[in-house]
Order: sequence, then structure tokens, then C-alpha cells
Amino acid sequence: MSQITLAELARELGLPYRGDGASVLDHIASLKDARHGALSFLSHHKHRQHLAETRAGAVVLHPDLADSSPVPVLLSENPHLSFALAAQRLCKARGEPPGVHPTAWIHPDASLGRDVAIGAHVYIGPGTRIGDGVSIGPGCIVAENARIGSYTRLVARVTIWDGCIIGSRCQIHPGAVIGADGFGYANDQGRWEKVPQVGRVVLGDDVDVGCNTAIDRGAMGDTLIGDGVKLDNLVQIGHNVEIGEHTIIVACSGIAGSTRIGKHCAIGGAVGMAGHISIADGVQITGMTQVTKSLTQPGIYSSGTGVEPNRQWRRNAARFHQLDDMARRLRQLEQRLNEDGDDVDV
Repeated sequence: MSQITLAELARELGLPYRGDGASVLDHIASLKDARHGALSFLSHHKHRQHLAETRAGAVVLHPDLADSSPVPVLLSENPHLSFALAAQRLCKARGEPPGVHPTAWIHPDASLGRDVAIGAHVYIGPGTRIGDGVSIGPGCIVAENARIGSYTRLVARVTIWDGCIIGSRCQIHPGAVIGADGFGYANDQGRWEKVPQVGRVVLGDDVDVGCNTAIDRGAMGDTLIGDGVKLDNLVQIGHNVEIGEHTIIVACSGIAGSTRIGKHCAIGGAVGMAGHISIADGVQITGMTQVTKSLTQPGIYSSGTGVEPNRQWRRNAARFHQLDDMARRLRQLEQRLNEDGDDVDV
């Protein structure tokens, strides 16, 4: 954690403030738990009761609530965003110190930029190019002919496989695997023959990849992840998937091969997508949704049913299996009414 005064922080973020500008901030905390020196925020009125009791060093909030705060305030039309930017300033990620750990192994044909940090037991293969300021944590593998852009951080135990390209300022968390083979097989009378996966994975700039997330290499072309994409933990991205800029995908979602997802989409947790479909820009998909066809218009999409008591769910599930028969009988009834010349709607 670093220290900064409220006045300095306000100047860096270009925001007005009220109260003691000399108040020193050195960490972040929730309104309820904050103590002296903490920066907190309020973005929703339902948490307003905690504002009156907070002991934070300063609070980021909307100007309409400024008079309700007992402590100094940083004023913002978007408190959550401004808090995120301020928290980045206070909580700068701590990577490996510059230099190469003695247990790391770097191929003579690899190229390292300036101020690169290489942690313990790292492997860097031949032909790999590492940009300036990159931090590669303990146990990482960066295989042959990979590229890593400037100021990217591999936290620990990350695998970047042959030929994959990682942009600048990315952050990839422990256990992530970038560039394993896609799941491609051809059937030979009941036996499966592997289709070689010869494409790459290409990550844009400012991409975050969560723990134990896997992004498969393309079968022939590349798997493409656009600038600013954020992937949560345990996300599976199949071969030749394309994800547009600034899309976010929440944990435990699976995207089957050759799916194209547009820009500025939000994919909820445990969403499953079939392969070879397209998702338009600006689509939001709520958690647990099964996406089996292309979505061509922006908007919010959902599927599945919410939780309910088991007895009620069992009855509804039984009726679900009767729907086709009920629909058939309804059509027959409508046909009979029409044949009798009855104008009654059913």
C-alpha cells in the first residue's frame, strides 16, 4: 500500500473534494469496517445507513450525498469507477523485483526487455520475446516463440504455450493456461482421431485472465481475445473463439469453439455457449443461461428457471414434459372449432 493525501488524490483523479485535504489515505475498506486512513465509497442508497457511522479517512460519493458524510469526501458522478481508480493508486500490484532469479531457466535465443522481473523456477523457451517491465512470477512457463507485451504480469504458475501472443498491461492469474490444444477430433467408425491444433491464441492489451482459466489455441486460425477483455476464474474458451473489446465473462462459463462474441458484452456466471454462433455487440447474458443460437440484437438474455421448493419444482418439471402433448391437443381443438364455423378464440 502507498500513502497519499486526499487533496493529492483529488488532483490526480481530477475530482473535487470537501473536508480536510491533508487527510492521509493508505488503504481501502468498506464503509462499515473503515477506520482512520481508509478510503471507502458509497454508490448505492441502500448502504446509506453505513455512511452516517463510518470512521473512514475519506469517502467517494455522489455530490447529492456530500452533506450526509461525517468525514471528508471525494465527489464523483460515478463513485464506483472513481473508487476503482483511487484504489489502483493506493493498492499497486506488487510483482517480482526486477532481475532474474537464479533458479529460472531462459533459453539463449529468448529476448528480454528492460526492467524485466523473472521469478523462481520460471522457464522461457527459444525465440520468445518479453517486453519492458514484464513481471513473470514463480513457476511460470513461457514456451517457444511466444510474445509478451510491455508491463504485463504473470502472477504465478501461468503457462503461455508455443507461439501465443500476449498484449501489453495484461494480468494473468495463477493456473491459467493460454494456448493448450483445442478439443478437435474426427470420428472414424466410433474411434476419435485428433485434429492437429496449429493456430495461436492472441490476447490484446489490458486483458485480465482469472485463476485456472483456459484459452485454447486455434485449430488453424487463431483464437482472438480483444483489448480490455476481462475473464474471471475457471472460464473455458474453445478454439477459434473471437471475443470483442471490453467484454467481460464471469466464472465457470464455457464458450465452445468458433463462437464469436461482440464488443462490450457481459456474460454471467456458468453460462454455456454452443459453438459456431455469433453474439452481437452490447449483449448481456444472465447467469446459468444456455445459449444455443446466435443473438443478433443487443439486450439482456436469460434462460433456465429460478430456485423453488423441491415439491413445486417436481410438479412443474412433470408438466414441462406434457407441454408438447398439450400443444398438440390445443391445435386439434382449434381446428375442430374452425371446422364447426365457431369464431371462439382459444
